[in-house]
Amino acid sequence: MNTLTIASTGPTPLGEIWLATSPAGLVAVAFPSSLEAFSAQLQKQRGVSVALTPEKLADEIRQLGEYAAGRLSRFSIRIDWSVLRPFQQRVLQLTCDIPYGETRTYKELAMLLGNPQAARAVGRAQATNPMPIVIPCHRVVGSDGKLHGYGAGQGLGTKETLLKMEKALMA
Repeated sequence: MNTLTIASTGPTPLGEIWLATSPAGLVAVAFPSSLEAFSAQLQKQRGVSVALTPEKLADEIRQLGEYAAGRLSRFSIRIDWSVLRPFQQRVLQLTCDIPYGETRTYKELAMLLGNPQAARAVGRAQATNPMPIVIPCHRVVGSDGKLHGYGAGQGLGTKETLLKMEKALMA
């Protein structure tokens, strides 16, 4: 993976959302961010160059914009799973199966993995999710029903906003 294609949704109700793809699919989502910050982050983390080519990401941009506007409940964006470690892949693939408007706990995901004691490891995999929103880690909550950890956007406030938008939390 020598060059990533990047683009921005432009303004959305969630702010400007940046995305990056490899030839195999989506590798990163960031918000709020800027071209400079997102490019620098990708170059530092992945050691690759980036090409701003929004025309190549028109469908992904449309889907993220529609989701942010509350008009899309399921993404059909290809994901490049190779950028994730094996355990994180398994956790985030399970996360993708959580339906719009629903939540699961870290412990429930750990149980689905066959290791009920792995709730903290599941939380760590969620915390390092490079593709928030598309891989809906905001749908994972604590066993106490409370919101715990969210690194995208404005943190827990963004997680709460996303869950309210999906009607998974009552306002």
